[in-house]
Amino acid sequence: MPEVPSAAPTGDELLKMLSALGNPHRMRIVAALVERRNYVSALAREIGMGRPLLHMHLQRLEAAGLVVGTLELAEDGKAMKYYEVTPFFYELTPQVIARAAATITETADRTDRSAKEEAK
Repeated sequence: MPEVPSAAPTGDELLKMLSALGNPHRMRIVAALVERRNYVSALAREIGMGRPLLHMHLQRLEAAGLVVGTLELAEDGKAMKYYEVTPFFYELTPQVIARAAATITETADRTDRSAKEEAK
């Protein structure tokens, strides 16, 4: 994992990352994947979650760039999707947030409102 923060995130990137981590299930998924990469079925058993729900959370984490999934073939020819945490490091300070806020697009703002309405 990098020890130095990457370039300051845009407002859209920061919102996507914070939104993805703003769910306890997704935080537990990241925590489990820090230990080792894992395939969906084993990860679902490990954290006690159904595969469909796990897939939804993994898609959100992947869209935020926090995890990456790769499809691999097992010895028996079965396709298995493995996920692992991507290296990331964000430094959150009031100044970083202020710079990021200045770059938020209207699209991101509409997406955020849609997600909140969908959660109701």
